[in-house]
Amino acid sequence: MTKKELEALHSELQAKYDGFKALGLKLNMARGKPGMDQLELSMPMLDVLSSSASLTASTGDDCRNYGMADGLPEMQALFGGMLGVPAQNVIVGGNSSLNMMFDTVSCAMTHGFGGCTPWSRQKSVKFLCPAPGYDRHFAVTQYFGIEMITVPMTSEGPDMDMVEKLVSEDETIKGIWCTPKYSNPTGVTFSDETVRRFASLKPAAKDFRIFWDNAYCVHDLTDTPDTLLNLYEECVARGTEELPILFASTSKITFPGAGVAAMAAGPQNIQVLREHFSFQTIGPDKLNQLRHIAFLRDQEGVAEQMLRHRRILEPKFQVVLEKLEQQLGGKGVASWTHPNGGYFVSVDVMDGCAKKVVSLCAQAGVTLTGAGATFPYGKDPRDRNIRVAPTYPPVAELEKAMDIFCVSACLAACEKLLETQE
Repeated sequence: MTKKELEALHSELQAKYDGFKALGLKLNMARGKPGMDQLELSMPMLDVLSSSASLTASTGDDCRNYGMADGLPEMQALFGGMLGVPAQNVIVGGNSSLNMMFDTVSCAMTHGFGGCTPWSRQKSVKFLCPAPGYDRHFAVTQYFGIEMITVPMTSEGPDMDMVEKLVSEDETIKGIWCTPKYSNPTGVTFSDETVRRFASLKPAAKDFRIFWDNAYCVHDLTDTPDTLLNLYEECVARGTEELPILFASTSKITFPGAGVAAMAAGPQNIQVLREHFSFQTIGPDKLNQLRHIAFLRDQEGVAEQMLRHRRILEPKFQVVLEKLEQQLGGKGVASWTHPNGGYFVSVDVMDGCAKKVVSLCAQAGVTLTGAGATFPYGKDPRDRNIRVAPTYPPVAELEKAMDIFCVSACLAACEKLLETQE
C-alpha cells in the first residue's frame, strides 16, 4: 500500500472505531471466568446435602469433624482418574489448585525436595517458563524471587530441544511450568513425543520438578478432542516418577470459588508434601467434597457435566473465531489459534502492536488481559501476543467486543505501517 492509501484506510478505520467508542460499552474479556449460565449448571449441588443427610464418609469418618488430611477416598479416586495417577498418590485440598502450586514452591523453598538443600539456601534458583503461558504461574515464581527463563511454545508444546539442553546443563534450574492440555493461552496440547521427552529428562539438579498443571484435562469443546499422553505412567516406565508434580481442580467444572483442588506426585514427593501440609491444616473441607461426589459421582458424571459446559462455550468460541476470520483473515494483521478445548484463544497481532490494541480496546470499553501478561515479567519481546477469553460475556456482548477488538487490531497495524513510511 502507498502512504496515501494507508492514510485513507486509517481514516476509515478511525471513524469505525470512534463509532464503537461512542457507544459507551463496558465489556470484559480479561480472564477465563465461567459465565453466569455456566455457574447455574452446578446449583443443584447445593441441595445434595441436608441436615438430615448422612455426613459420614465411606471410611466411617464424620465429615463435619477434623481429619482425613488426604481427602475423601472417592475424591482421591476421581482426581486420580483425571490426572492419571494412583488414588493413593493424590492429596485433595481446598478450592484452589493455584494455592497448592504456591505451597509446593514454598515447600521447596523452605525444606527442599529429593534430600537437597532448600531452594532459599541455594545461591541461584531458576525456572523454565514456556511462553506464551499462564501469568499466575509466572507470578508465583516471581514472588519467591526465582529467576524465570522463557522457553518458546510450539505447536507440539514447549521447545524440548531447549528444555533438554538447559535442564541437563544447569543445576540451578529447578522446575518448569506446564499446562499440558489446551495450554493457557495457546490451546496447544503437548504431543506424545513431548510428553515422552519430559518423562525422559535427565536434569543436572536432583531437585528439579515438572509442575504439571492439568487445569483443562476434561475441558473439551469439539467432537474431536485432543488426547494427552499420561505423563506419570511414562515416568514410572522410565524410573523418573519423582520428576512430575501434578495439579487439577473442579474450578471450571463446578464453582470456581467453591470447587475442590488436588495434587499428585510420586511416593517420595507426596510424602514430603503430606508433611508440609500437615502443619497447615488438620483436614480439608470434607463437606464440600461430599457435595461434589454426590453431584458428579464419578468420571462419567464429570463427562456429562463437561458436555453441559460445552453446549454453552462452543458457540462463544465460534463467535470469536468467525469474527477473527471475517474481519482479519488474509490481511496480514494477525494470526490466531483454533483450540479444541480450554478457555482461551491466543492472538498474535502485528509485532509492536499488542499494547496499542489492548489500549484501544480499553478506551472503547473492552477489557482484555494486559499485553505481555503471557510472558515472564510481563514482557513480550515482540509485543504481539494477546489472550482472548471468550467464556464470561454473553454471546451478544461477545460479538460487540470482538468487533471492537478487530477494528483495534487493524487500526494499530495501520498506524504501525504509517510509522515505517515516515
